[in-house]
Amino acid sequence: MIGQTEALNFVDLEMRLQRMGLDLVSGGPTRRKNPFRAGAIKRADLINFCFHMEQLNSAGVPLVEALADLRDSVENVRFRETIASILESIGGGRNLSQALSEFPDVFTPVFTSLIKAGEDTGRLPQVLRELSESLKWEDELAAQTKKIIMYPAFVGSIVMIVTLFLMIYLVPQMVGFIKNMGQAIPLQTRILIQVSAFCVDYWWLFIVLPIILVAGFKIASKGSPAVRYQLDRLKLAIPMVGPILQKIILSRFASTFALMYSAGITVLDAVRSAEETAGNLVIQDALHLAGQQIADGKNVTSAFQNVGMFPPLVIRMLKIGESTGALDTALLNVSYFYNREVKEAIGKVQVMIEPALTVVLGAVLGWVMLSVLGPIYDTISKLKV
Repeated sequence: MIGQTEALNFVDLEMRLQRMGLDLVSGGPTRRKNPFRAGAIKRADLINFCFHMEQLNSAGVPLVEALADLRDSVENVRFRETIASILESIGGGRNLSQALSEFPDVFTPVFTSLIKAGEDTGRLPQVLRELSESLKWEDELAAQTKKIIMYPAFVGSIVMIVTLFLMIYLVPQMVGFIKNMGQAIPLQTRILIQVSAFCVDYWWLFIVLPIILVAGFKIASKGSPAVRYQLDRLKLAIPMVGPILQKIILSRFASTFALMYSAGITVLDAVRSAEETAGNLVIQDALHLAGQQIADGKNVTSAFQNVGMFPPLVIRMLKIGESTGALDTALLNVSYFYNREVKEAIGKVQVMIEPALTVVLGAVLGWVMLSVLGPIYDTISKLKV
């Protein structure tokens, strides 16, 4: 019998068919996807998962009962289905980390590796607590990243809208009056008239072109790693914004590395897993090079120093942490160092952006006023004479 039924993954499909008295011969995902369900599980759901499991596990509640209680209390339908499938996998003989690994779109490989390390070392409650704190920190970091992008984009959009209003509505009304005065039109006024005419004729370009560029860059970056690498390099080269993005990425890397190392994962495995969280190919390649040097026998301090991305203060902290055996504490200090610098840098950028864009808007308004009122003033002066 051939048919379709909804399931979260292959294991979930097999178990659902077994409950219906059917055997799975072959199956796979359909091409059609529901865009409203994709990515519906948010970071807040994962934080709630870690907190709930840590509390009940510390209290001695069995794993199955803790998951069942969480399943019944979760409001997110998609996440509730995921937890139900995890329960079925555990009932089939898998442990928690194996069950979580069946949902890589929800639980990242780093998340699953940490849970496995907690199971192997008997420190699952501590790992869950640290994961919860790490996810909260990532949520705050994501909010800071949005500030870098959204605030300049919003203020810049306002400046663009005001400029287009002047060019499309105000200036054309003044052009006819200036031309009818019958005198020579100054250069800046002629330039203004040409710019205004272009905006009136091709106003749609200011709407369509940004959409085409953004879509084109996304498609090109997905289709070509070389294009994505160059785009990531360009992001880091943007004045003021690039250094902040680099610090955010390195802060996330250091925090993830520290979390995995403190959970009992080896240094090399922690570096390999943590570098995947970079999200930037340029920095990811540099961290991968550091991992190769560690694999070749160099210590963490020397490997990170050779990468050239960490300032001397961070290298010194790593050296002290490695020599005292408290590398995880040193890495957390590195994360704190970058996180503090990111907050300070974002504050400075926000303070600088508003007056800078105000100056740009003032310059545009001054140019328009000078180009429009200049000929009028010259005409009035000649009439007085």
